[in-house]
Amino acid sequence: MKRSQDSYTFTVGKLDAGMAILIGERAHLIEFPSVLLPPGSTTGSIVNIAVHQNLSEERKRDQQFWQLQHDIFETFGCSSPEPPRLEVRNVTQTSVTLEWPPVKLATAKLRSLDIYKNSQRVAAIPSPLTNTSTKLSGLSLDTPYTFQLVLRTSAGTFHSNIVTIRTHTIADTSGISVCFGTVADPILLEDAKSALREMKAKWSDKIQIDTTHFVCTTPAMTPSGAQASGGSVAGGPGVEYQKALQLSIPVVQPQWILACLTEKKMVPIVAYYLGVTPPNAASYYSQRTQSMSQASLPSSGSASSAHKSAPNRSSMPVPSRGMDGTPPQRKSIEPTPEDPEAETEATQQSKRSASITDTRHRSNGTMDRNFKFPQSQQQPLQRVASPPSQPSSPPPVPKHQHPHPQKPVPLPSPREGEVGEDMPPVNIITPSSVEVPPPPPVEKETRRPVIVDEEDEDVGETVEIDL
Repeated sequence: MKRSQDSYTFTVGKLDAGMAILIGERAHLIEFPSVLLPPGSTTGSIVNIAVHQNLSEERKRDQQFWQLQHDIFETFGCSSPEPPRLEVRNVTQTSVTLEWPPVKLATAKLRSLDIYKNSQRVAAIPSPLTNTSTKLSGLSLDTPYTFQLVLRTSAGTFHSNIVTIRTHTIADTSGISVCFGTVADPILLEDAKSALREMKAKWSDKIQIDTTHFVCTTPAMTPSGAQASGGSVAGGPGVEYQKALQLSIPVVQPQWILACLTEKKMVPIVAYYLGVTPPNAASYYSQRTQSMSQASLPSSGSASSAHKSAPNRSSMPVPSRGMDGTPPQRKSIEPTPEDPEAETEATQQSKRSASITDTRHRSNGTMDRNFKFPQSQQQPLQRVASPPSQPSSPPPVPKHQHPHPQKPVPLPSPREGEVGEDMPPVNIITPSSVEVPPPPPVEKETRRPVIVDEEDEDVGETVEIDL
């Protein structure tokens, strides 16, 4: 039997359930799987076994292997985690808000993301795959700080850039970040927003991570409160108001913003909490009322004054100055009969000035020494000569009047030697018909202190008494 070069003849020597022993021509023994023997082979059967190399399958296997290696390299060997980029969002007197883009880990696994202050670890960032900002409080006033993020992954540790900031002073109000709630007065709301723009601060309608104050005049977000509270309860608190309470954000009134603008510094918020009457509320509303009244006055007052004073001004000549440059003396302008309104105004003005002068004179509590009472309108007394035969008699009394009984006044008897024959008798007038002027004012004498010389009193001997 002719045998091919790639075929070998073997005799089955022993056959088991799983393995067969084949014996070659040169007494070579090999173990061969019994399942690969032709069907019906038993002990003593002669079989030919041929072995061939499959090159096509080898090439196919090699291509699959290298493709797998390429895919592994492209997936895990080309990209690596990127260090985070740290940025400053807001700075206040005692806090700082930092933010960064989402963390890029490539194919690595995240282990931790930590924040460092002045090269010292502060805390780990919660939910680092979704959280992209943090707020650090408890900083000192007007103090420099440095911050950095450290990203640890299965592919290694990556450090962010270093951010240097300086906290604000008490006079710097640009760090205020306000969330507005419900403000009942729209003018007050606009004034508060204008004040924030002037202070270079910012505001929003939603609470954010850098929100420093929640400003409103009522807890409800809407007048009814149903939409804000998410239910049907009227006047319920708003969602943003509740969120502010949960985050411990102070709730103040809009007057606090106006006070910060007026004082040009951060004003304490104790007097501006919701439910407390602000100290500057009265002054704010009074100023607003005055500004509104001043805006409405010129339209009505200017027209009436121009109507009244136009003819008078047109008739007045231009004042001229003297040679030496001195202004001319003012002359009193008398109203013309053609202008009855001016005449009435001049009369009222003179009466008003006279009443003011009289009032000032009466209000003064001193008396003028040179003041004299006005003389009586009656004629001065004159001596009238009467015949000696007619006795002096009192003036007649009308019948319809009953005179009051008066005591007779004794007349002094003339002294001897004073009554002459040539002197006629004098007609005596009763005191009731004579007006006597009041006595002149008497100045009060100032009491001078009386100095009494105190003499030393004689003191006797002292005696001790046993108690």
